Amino acid sequence: MSHLQVKRNSDSLKRGFRLKGLWWIVIFSIVIVVAAWVIDATQLVKRKTPLATTKKTEPVETLWQAPAETTIPTDSSGEEIRYGKNLIANTASYLGPKGTVMAISNGMNCQNCHLEAGTKPFGNNYSAVASTYPKFRARSGLEETIEKRINDCLERSLNGKALANDSREMRAIISYMKWLGQDVPKGVRPPGVGLVQLDYLDYPADPAKGKIAYEAQCVQCHGKNGEGTKSTDAASWTYPPLWGKDSYNDGAGLLRLSLFAGYIKANMPLGATYEKPQLSDEEAWNIAAYVNSLPRPKKDIANDWPDISRKPIDHPFGPYTDGFDEKQHKYGPFAPIVEARKTKKG
Repeated sequence: MSHLQVKRNSDSLKRGFRLKGLWWIVIFSIVIVVAAWVIDATQLVKRKTPLATTKKTEPVETLWQAPAETTIPTDSSGEEIRYGKNLIANTASYLGPKGTVMAISNGMNCQNCHLEAGTKPFGNNYSAVASTYPKFRARSGLEETIEKRINDCLERSLNGKALANDSREMRAIISYMKWLGQDVPKGVRPPGVGLVQLDYLDYPADPAKGKIAYEAQCVQCHGKNGEGTKSTDAASWTYPPLWGKDSYNDGAGLLRLSLFAGYIKANMPLGATYEKPQLSDEEAWNIAAYVNSLPRPKKDIANDWPDISRKPIDHPFGPYTDGFDEKQHKYGPFAPIVEARKTKKG
């Protein structure tokens, strides 16, 4: 074999080795890519959520918290604040059928609706009372004072009579409410005030389904017949009656389905909170529909809503200006009413 042939063979072998090396690099790279893909796919299966659709958790807005009771003054003004709190927490003891001050209410306590003496976030708390009153309210058509608002609750939710504006009890309740809202700027409604606003259902709330949910979730505290659970002294209710002669009358705010459903969602059954509800939205709407379908005391509401075009969409009593009947205003669906009113304004 000539020297030239040997050189050619050698060059050929070198090229072969280089090509084989390149192929090995390609094959090795493919193996690495496939392995990485397999590992990532395995992790995706474990997560059950693709990385591309994983959302960052947004920080939850800090809800209003009541001032610490240790900050109540130790002078006579503090005594008035504490008396006001007691009137809210134990209304029946002072103002109920066997009240020690006067007998002007049905035996429910204010905190049966304004939970934890009006301090629970989304539990109908009093955080914005001092910051937003006096204010115009369409139900009365008047600029209302805090006194007027308190007496509305006494006359409607407690199915009772009004307190005199200059009474010791009225002054104490207002002092307590102002103390609760002392850090809330004028005109501001802080996070957690009022009630949760639920999305409207696409169909009417169903009292029949609500009865089923009520019997599964609510009977233990409120009774099969909505009679409530009496306190140990039998002078008030630990868990209030939801219908019947001792409950709120048909002029109360909770007769509006959206308000009652939001109240239920964030607070019921016992132990539920805004952050940790125990019922679905549909259950809350249906339970509210069931409870509000049952008999309760009547109130003369002839002077309510002097401008009937301003009635809320879920106000259950006509007349209305939007063409929808009482049944739909009571149980929904509410979205068509909202849209019709928008169109009319437009």
